[in-house]
Amino acid sequence: MNETGSTTTCGFVAICGAPNAGKSTLLNQMVGSKVSIVTPKVQTTRARLLAIAIENEAQVIVVDTPGVFTAKRPQERAMVDAAWRAVEEADVVLMLVDVIRADRVRGFIDEDTEILMTGLKERGKTAVLALNKVDRLKRERLLPISQRFAETGAFAEIFMISALTGDGVADVKAALARAMPKGPWLYPEDQLAEIPERLLAAEITREQAFMQLHQELPYSLAIEPVSWTEMKDGSVRIEEAIIVERESQRPIVLGKGGARIKSIGSAARIQLQKALGRKVHLFLEVKVEPGWTENAKRLRALGFEIEG
Repeated sequence: MNETGSTTTCGFVAICGAPNAGKSTLLNQMVGSKVSIVTPKVQTTRARLLAIAIENEAQVIVVDTPGVFTAKRPQERAMVDAAWRAVEEADVVLMLVDVIRADRVRGFIDEDTEILMTGLKERGKTAVLALNKVDRLKRERLLPISQRFAETGAFAEIFMISALTGDGVADVKAALARAMPKGPWLYPEDQLAEIPERLLAAEITREQAFMQLHQELPYSLAIEPVSWTEMKDGSVRIEEAIIVERESQRPIVLGKGGARIKSIGSAARIQLQKALGRKVHLFLEVKVEPGWTENAKRLRALGFEIEG
């Protein structure tokens, strides 16, 4: 037992990885519920999200971070800075590598992964490594990848998993739980995440916008909560604005006769009702804000972590 007379442990785990390595999918799998948005597009995670996983007496607080990559714009630098701050503050770092991507690279370690490994070394961090998407690669091609990462000496443990199917995730979760420091739990047992409902709603809408817009719109898109009204019948009226940078992007989001934005709203409303457990009335509008991705004050207001 610890000093408080309890056998509980509790700590923070930062999931890091190159863009689209599957971090959000893994986080949702570990928690057992959807708490982070997942799309086929890279860099859909923007700010840090805390999710809470329970493993026996351990409470594992998992930080889903934006992918680490070579950032150029203020928006991108904010995302990468958020990832590194989470890594520095974590008790344990879980690094995720997409084996499909690794298999295509000579030496198995691509530029983004090298940046991560170098950054971890500079910060004196030894990570737990999870090789993801192993269900999509034959075993004889997986072993050389695992061996190559083991040779770097940068990892305390190496696991092969599929975040999508859940294969191997229980082993990773158990290993992380064993590494948690002794102490009381910081969150109630039934709490799955630390994220305000308004931000969760905006993230769900952003997920549907990404899914439906595909390659038509660049990453200069954000969702701004406008209003949240509790109705007498227990439902909630949510108004949000889809922020874009150029006037030419407005008709892309709206679609012919407003069909696209109606479709985004309909899909988001279904997901919101599942997440919130009640009826949702969702209303969307499109706002054009030139240069918002370069404006630090605006980035902060929209949920990006900007220092200074």
